[in-house]
Amino acid sequence: MTTHLDAVARYRGAEYRRLFAAARRSLERTGWDLSGTIGVTNPDEAERNGIIGITGRYHRAGIKRIEITLSELDAAVHTATGLSLTELLEQIGPKLANRPAEAAKDATSREEALRPAYQSSLYQTADWYRTWLNELSRDGTLTKLLAQRKTMHIVAQATRVLEFMENRPKSSAPITLPAMAAAVTHNTKALNHGISLSTLVIRALATRAGIPKPTTAEERRDLWDRFDVILDDLASRVLVLNLPADGTGLGEWLTGAARFGTPFYVTLHQIINHPITIAAPVVYVCENPAVLRRAAGELGPKALPLVCTEGRPSTAFHRLARTIAAGGGELRYHGDFDWPGIAIATNVFERHEARPWRMSAADYLGGLATGDDHVKLVGRQIPSPWDPRLSQAMCEHSKAVYEEAVADPLLADLQGPAICTR
Repeated sequence: MTTHLDAVARYRGAEYRRLFAAARRSLERTGWDLSGTIGVTNPDEAERNGIIGITGRYHRAGIKRIEITLSELDAAVHTATGLSLTELLEQIGPKLANRPAEAAKDATSREEALRPAYQSSLYQTADWYRTWLNELSRDGTLTKLLAQRKTMHIVAQATRVLEFMENRPKSSAPITLPAMAAAVTHNTKALNHGISLSTLVIRALATRAGIPKPTTAEERRDLWDRFDVILDDLASRVLVLNLPADGTGLGEWLTGAARFGTPFYVTLHQIINHPITIAAPVVYVCENPAVLRRAAGELGPKALPLVCTEGRPSTAFHRLARTIAAGGGELRYHGDFDWPGIAIATNVFERHEARPWRMSAADYLGGLATGDDHVKLVGRQIPSPWDPRLSQAMCEHSKAVYEEAVADPLLADLQGPAICTR
């Protein structure tokens, strides 16, 4: 006597594999609808006999395709096993999906996840906010978040963070990242790097600022700082020489260091906690500390005010640059004649309305003439909007000229009277 288990086991045979795979695909796609028709193309002899056994209808050898309605297959399976077609497929395994139901559930989850974001006042007032939300949906980020049920609330949390930042009075003092995280989420670590919430907020802020999403710690630090959120105020620093300032604490330290022509490191913590004003009409900026070191050693207190970015500008540099500009000062920037140096120069010029300092094509060609040991220029060509001929000349000669090679004319520009300090 054939048992229920024997009948089910029979349908696990290889001759039924393609038939039931087709049935599974159809049922999963339609939400278990039995009104469709499936088939097996170019069936082998075992498959042909198996389907004949199910339907009771003869099909000649060599037939190109055998078709069967799902309702007919369901009835035949029920007669043989006592199970419906869907029940049999689940016993054979794996569990039968219901794509339309899953899609409807996902749509509901998506709507629930996004409802707070769409209800935010930012959605009505901020183009960057709508752009951010659209990108989350378009690039699959939202789908990934919804797949992780524990993160479905993240978009709503990100919206609350952005609202908090938007609604802070302009006169408010900068806030630390842990303090803001605690204020919005009651968790000081909720906005730490690498956490989904932080990633979403960073994307929104980059969109708002009109810049690419940051990829380095310094870029993330700088992006937060643009919105008066302090990420790490001790790690970010900038090197200065002869930059006297008014203000207790930092202002006194800078003025004292300038009196002796002593280089001084300024941290972001100092800039934030010891506000200063700077009245220098012109402040020179270099990229390489070797230039500042020579200025300190050879000119001492007679060197004009000089700030060094030490490569890519830090958040501390940007804060200090804003302070200089607020006091009516003008920045004049010089950097390496290589593609990263051109990118840094472009950023400083655009962000702080700085002026080029010996950064022309003629200056580059003059630097080439200082020797024949210049290294090969590598990387992608970057335009130099302040002097298009510069980028063209660099591409033509394919040699990098670093600041150390052209330090003599830079130091000549920095020669000035001794810093007058009170």
